[in-house]
Amino acid sequence: MRRKLTLWAPLCLILALLPSQTASVAVMSVDLGSEWMKVAIVKPGVPMEIALNKESRRKTPIAVCLKENERLFGDSALGVSVKTPKFVYRHLQSLLGKMHDNPQVAVYQKRFPEHHLVTDESRGTVLFSNSQEMQYSPEELLGMVLNYSRGLAQDFAEQPIKDAVITVPAFFNQAERRAVLQAAQMAGVKVLQLINDNTAVALNYGVFRRKDINSTAQNIMFYDMGSGSTTATIVTYQTVKTEELGSQPQLQIRGVGFDRSLGGFEMELRLQNHLAKLFNEQKKTKKDVRENHRAMAKLLKEAQRLKTVLSANAEFMAEVEGLLDDMDFKAKVTRVEFETLCSDLFERVPGPVQEALGSAEMSLDEIEQVILVGGSTRVPKVQEVLLKAVGKEELGKNLNADEAAAMGAVYQAAALSKAFKVQPFLVREATVFPIQVEFTREVEEEDGSRILKHNKHILFQRMATYPQSKVITFNHTDDFAFYVNYGDLSFLGQEDLSVFGSLNLTTVQLSGVGSSFQKHTDAEYKGIKASFNMDKSGVLLLDRVASVFETIVEEEESTLTKLGNTISSLFGGGSSEPNANVTEPVQDEEKVHPESVKEQEEAAPQEEKQEPGEKQQQEEVAPTHEKTEGVDSKADLQDEKEGAISGEEEKTTEEAAKTEAKKKAKPQKKTEFSEDVTVELQMNDILKPNFEAITSSNKKLQDLTDRDLEKQEREKTLNSLEEFLFDTQDKIYQEEYQAVVLEEEKETILARLSKVSTWMDEDGYSASTKELREKLQDLRKLCKDMFFRVKERRKWPGHLATLESMLNSSSFFLRSSKLVPEDDRIFTDVELKRLEKVINETTTWKTNTVAEQEKRSPTERPVLLSKDIESKWALLDSEVNYLLNKATKPKAAKPKAAKPNNSTTSESSSSKANSSKIEEKVILPKEETKDEEGTEEVQQEEPPIKEPTGQNTDSSRQSQPTDKTASTEPTEKNQSENHIGDEL
Repeated sequence: MRRKLTLWAPLCLILALLPSQTASVAVMSVDLGSEWMKVAIVKPGVPMEIALNKESRRKTPIAVCLKENERLFGDSALGVSVKTPKFVYRHLQSLLGKMHDNPQVAVYQKRFPEHHLVTDESRGTVLFSNSQEMQYSPEELLGMVLNYSRGLAQDFAEQPIKDAVITVPAFFNQAERRAVLQAAQMAGVKVLQLINDNTAVALNYGVFRRKDINSTAQNIMFYDMGSGSTTATIVTYQTVKTEELGSQPQLQIRGVGFDRSLGGFEMELRLQNHLAKLFNEQKKTKKDVRENHRAMAKLLKEAQRLKTVLSANAEFMAEVEGLLDDMDFKAKVTRVEFETLCSDLFERVPGPVQEALGSAEMSLDEIEQVILVGGSTRVPKVQEVLLKAVGKEELGKNLNADEAAAMGAVYQAAALSKAFKVQPFLVREATVFPIQVEFTREVEEEDGSRILKHNKHILFQRMATYPQSKVITFNHTDDFAFYVNYGDLSFLGQEDLSVFGSLNLTTVQLSGVGSSFQKHTDAEYKGIKASFNMDKSGVLLLDRVASVFETIVEEEESTLTKLGNTISSLFGGGSSEPNANVTEPVQDEEKVHPESVKEQEEAAPQEEKQEPGEKQQQEEVAPTHEKTEGVDSKADLQDEKEGAISGEEEKTTEEAAKTEAKKKAKPQKKTEFSEDVTVELQMNDILKPNFEAITSSNKKLQDLTDRDLEKQEREKTLNSLEEFLFDTQDKIYQEEYQAVVLEEEKETILARLSKVSTWMDEDGYSASTKELREKLQDLRKLCKDMFFRVKERRKWPGHLATLESMLNSSSFFLRSSKLVPEDDRIFTDVELKRLEKVINETTTWKTNTVAEQEKRSPTERPVLLSKDIESKWALLDSEVNYLLNKATKPKAAKPKAAKPNNSTTSESSSSKANSSKIEEKVILPKEETKDEEGTEEVQQEEPPIKEPTGQNTDSSRQSQPTDKTASTEPTEKNQSENHIGDEL
């Protein structure tokens, strides 16, 4: 019994820790580009996979259509953009975190003149305005897109998903990153991390090449040209040793170069203008095609197709039907013309490469390979210019240019999620823009005058790794303010600086500094410490600001030390001092100022010198328990006592002096304590929306979502009603339906169907969901009996044949069992009689019910029901299976008679029998354990992304990657959630 409990205890513990089967464990990633997005998921049974959209495509256009009571996404929205472009919003990434006066807003307005952009009076940002009621910010529109992407992921994963990793361009500044987080919050998406798209690509590359990464650094450049921008990134791969996980692969971002406006979309705009020029030259109409928004939208769609085709062909015929005034357009465009149109763009291709090398302080000779990423790198001229610029033999094309970022981001999502275990891969991001702290302080000059001096302190340098925390100490003794700004951005061009936005991030006003300084005058003032944190999303946070003081405390003897000394006195001869060779209990270390550490180090040798002397004196005055030789008379004892009494006064004086000296020599320790000061943050780049604005945006998006769900429900009900009308009108004239329905009933059904059909043509398509549902329920109720009779008649032949077959096999089994001789018979008479009774009763029921059903009219409710037939054969099957299981069960061996004189053998046999019984009831673990003879465990390999314990194992066995099992990735320390303000 003891062994049984030993085995069951850990099993019960494991079962108690298993997650609920209904818990949502799937995670997602969204590769958020300027024109397209890719969604990937990880769930039990699906390690990493791109989620397909409703059109079964692997990528989805970032487009939202908001037209009256209709909201569309993706390809459906793009279809509307050709007819009514002003209701379709695209390329939202370029407007995130931008003030209305930003040059980038003017560029967007020029590219999409059909949109009306106005200023948000509360924040100074941009709003799309179609009317006074229909005004949407870029963050709200992006929130709709993210909510749609979440729906795609949930449909593909077939379970709710909330956690996500979202990619953003590496050149996104603080305002732009906060805008993406704000949009995700509106969408109800919990952002595990904003990962730079180039980092996600590098992670995807490294995860599938783990075996090639070693202690030797490998420098790889990823050149990513997408639709809206171009980024070149230098990444160093190598294995590093960690305290927790040992040697693990790591990627570190070493250099980043970018061009915000160099991408495939700019090439498409050049082609669009070229096609418009060709159409105007054909003079098929007097109007200028550039002034017609609908015609230009058609030309842009054709330009996108033209750019793709010219990447593989030397020339192509562009065609647009009914471009303007029902006039068709047709013109031939060659690749040479395309390259001429975009010649200045191709000259900018090497720019990001040189900028990345400069930020990494590397040369091209140190780069082992240049790998292409992004759809626009498929343009032949781009590859030609890039290959010449990097001076390599060839460009790497071994990555999926479209999906690498999405797959890398979803791997990071699985690593950050607590539901999965992945092979560790360390990621060290890098800040592209330096951040510094600035403050003003009054200082005294040599001539005694006091002036204000402006100070700057670099908080995060360019290409500094993150996540990372920094603490800055100010020596102010009164209330003051400091500023968090961007550092030296001279590496940016004039155009990039103009669209960058405000260089000032936050003004931090501190109050309560002077009062805290006056409150603790008895302690040493160590200044004001401000704790900053650059989190894993690249967003700067101010965690805490506090006044720090240092005070001296006397180190008291700990309770554990006192207890140890007491025990030592009990067992070690009564000495109250600890033995020199006894190790004292370890105490928790406190944070000490460096100066106090030096003082303690200087004082330590003196304390060590004093201890032996004190110990020797104490030992001399301590009473001895040994017998003293030579003391044989009472006189000697009396003299001793008198000497002790006479020296009592002198002894007392000496002990008092020693106690005072001991108190003076008691070790001192410096400890720090802090007091929070009041902090007021003022955002200087982009104001965060206030609570009312956030509530209004959330309600606006929720109302649109509810409207969409209501629309989907109405369409579903409408389709069901239409389908029922058409199917029933057709079925009622079929032979099997006419056989079970009376003429009067048939006329009633047809009349009702005709009435509802007429109502559908007149009012049904504008009716509410409730009205449609009521009509459908009434028709189903009217036709219920007819459908039931047809359904039962369809089932009779198969069900009766199955029952007859089971009766025959059961009867044969019964006859065969009765022929077995009585001595060898396994079944009892009672068991056989019970089976015989069931067979007879079932046969009688079948005969009588079938006969009665034949007497009834097909239009009446049948008495022979399929559910009754199923219950009869279930009873037969149960009886026969019971007997079969008894027949196939092995007989227990008859125990041999034990020898009467061998009690030991009897006890041993009994013990073995009991042990055997216990072992039969124990559920043995699936994995082999190490037995007494030393058999080694059999370890099975696990996939890189291990599914959460307790999930459906059937699905998990369907897809098993070949990579080896990884230990759990170390989770980062929880960031402080008590941030003084919002992101800086």
